[in-house]
Amino acid sequence: MKKKITTMILSLSLLSVGSFFAGQALAADAKENSQTITRDGYQTSSKGSAEFFTGNVRIDSLFSENDSAPYTGGYVTFQPSARSAWHTHPAGQRLIVTEGVGWVQEWGGPIEKIREGDVVWCPPGVKHWHGATPTTSMTHIALTGMLEGNNVEWLEKVSDEQYDTKTEKSKK
Repeated sequence: MKKKITTMILSLSLLSVGSFFAGQALAADAKENSQTITRDGYQTSSKGSAEFFTGNVRIDSLFSENDSAPYTGGYVTFQPSARSAWHTHPAGQRLIVTEGVGWVQEWGGPIEKIREGDVVWCPPGVKHWHGATPTTSMTHIALTGMLEGNNVEWLEKVSDEQYDTKTEKSKK
């Protein structure tokens, strides 16, 4: 009788463990085909690299690319006078200004003022930069397309002469 009870307990234990792992596998499969929520504060935050940015820039990663959405998302804050280096995107980039006032410039074109609520489309391969004005910080959400595992090609820094920090009023 004791052997029969031990065998039954062992069988139930193995069944429970097996069910647990099967349930975990089903939950993982279901999660791939379900909405996911990344809670505020769980995204990684970093200082913009001095190699690619001038001034104080904070980058909060929002999400990475995946099989059905080949683009990344980031929340980028530029303090006054901070800016990116010149760069291009192989699959383009969309910027949604969420706070403040900034500037964006396409190579050979004028510096354009951007404000909260503005949306900027940077087509694939177009050389440009973006950042804050000399007196105001600017935050934007960057949605950047991926092509063959790459989303940006960094180029030379924007010089002080190109940025022209004399006065914000000198820009439209």
